[in-house]
Amino acid sequence: MTPKESIPPILRPDHVAPVSIKAFAKRFGLAVLGSASDVEMTGISMNTGDLRKGDLFVAMPGIKTHGANFIDKAIEQGAVAVVTDSQGLELLSDCPLPVMILEEPRTHLGELAAFAYANTEGNMPLLFGTTGTNGKTSTTYLLEGILRQLKRTTGLTSTAERHIAGEVIVSRLTTPESTEMQALIARMREKGVTDVAIEVSAQALTQLRVDGLVFDVAGFTNLSHDHFDDYDGFDDYLSAKAKLFSKEKAKAAVVCLDTVYGKRIAELSEVPVTTISMNPEDGADWNVLVTAELPGKTEFELSGPNGQHLVSSVPILGAHMASNAGLAIVMAVTAGYEFAIIAEAIKEGVDAYLPGRTELVSPPGAPFVYVDFGHSPDAFLNTLSAVRKVTKGKVLMLFGADGDRDASKRPEMARVAAAGCDILVVTDHHPRFENPASIRKTLVDAAQEFRPELEIHEVSPPESAIRLAVSLVGPGDAILWAGPGHQDYRDIEGVRTPYSARAEARAALKEAGY
Repeated sequence: MTPKESIPPILRPDHVAPVSIKAFAKRFGLAVLGSASDVEMTGISMNTGDLRKGDLFVAMPGIKTHGANFIDKAIEQGAVAVVTDSQGLELLSDCPLPVMILEEPRTHLGELAAFAYANTEGNMPLLFGTTGTNGKTSTTYLLEGILRQLKRTTGLTSTAERHIAGEVIVSRLTTPESTEMQALIARMREKGVTDVAIEVSAQALTQLRVDGLVFDVAGFTNLSHDHFDDYDGFDDYLSAKAKLFSKEKAKAAVVCLDTVYGKRIAELSEVPVTTISMNPEDGADWNVLVTAELPGKTEFELSGPNGQHLVSSVPILGAHMASNAGLAIVMAVTAGYEFAIIAEAIKEGVDAYLPGRTELVSPPGAPFVYVDFGHSPDAFLNTLSAVRKVTKGKVLMLFGADGDRDASKRPEMARVAAAGCDILVVTDHHPRFENPASIRKTLVDAAQEFRPELEIHEVSPPESAIRLAVSLVGPGDAILWAGPGHQDYRDIEGVRTPYSARAEARAALKEAGY
């Protein structure tokens, strides 16, 4: 199975009101070469692999070639018109379709797609966008859960899934390309969705994938070492995240001050900011207090600037999850939902399922086995701390690192893992085209150097690693398997090999007699 074959298709509305090419050209001030009489478009695509009959084909310059070189394929697939730049025009000799010239088309793609799908002001659901290194997926799920408890019809798009009024679909990218995002929003509108929770990655912002959208509320969780293969350090990474808090992207913001970068985002924001923190000394508008941490639940209180106070819980382990829930609640308040109604709706807890986020997969009587998606030093720190607090016995950490991704964070991941556990098992994750043995060696060497006395095992493949891990612990102990989370594959030399850490963990426990 190749990556392309296993990636889910782009979601579009079932019915689109046709847009005339003349009206489209007039809206964006584009001259039309060729006859556009009676030509109508019903979609938009930048990729012939996803292009459908009736689409406008946006032929853009790429890393290796220009999209205009694929015009024959676009016509074969049913394209009705083309938008391209001057370079593309030179490649479109004798093109039978109407052609519109637009320089730097990628910078306009979101706006073009929004118009194509009628995602315009006054015709949109409430949009919530959450960014940050860790917690953005969890906050997105918790926010959707809260909105459902408020009887809203919800949509969600995250690393793991897309939700459309109760329909669940596996995700393609954390944040889709702008053409896909606009089509997804249009499908949500078609299905009656009133509120959409969107996970927004830094890459999505720098690659213009959320262009054409204006978020009613933008949220910020935190920022820590990650993605330095894409960004030149913390300042560059922060600048990418800060784009979400511009006047072009959002109307209001809620920012968590639990990291120093929250204060930076609040200062850089061009829109009104509400702040939240777990530390009362931060002087935030809202404060989260964790009152109990249990293996399957975290209880908390939230206090606001005008005497607001609520008690609730999240169905997942960790103080950081209470922080995420607090952020989600304040985002809903900022959007206009009444605090008292929210407090009543979630008094028995936030009703949300977070796939692969500190997910307890072991049966009663067995060692606690948590499968988590965390893959950064800060994520390891928070999750290990949470597991340690609820574990009476030993804590075993099992993890690997992504190949062909930010290698600079690997030693710190290993040091944090070594510091927080009693036994460490290093295995493989997504090696991609990198040598998995080399990745493991980097991790093991860093862990041994930091904590020479620690019991460390290097085991490949992960199917064997989890079975060794189970053999090293007993009831009352815990295993934290960090990295794979909800994912149902491993990327090995460009091939998405079907794989489930959750299923492997359950099988290992069953084989061990639990």
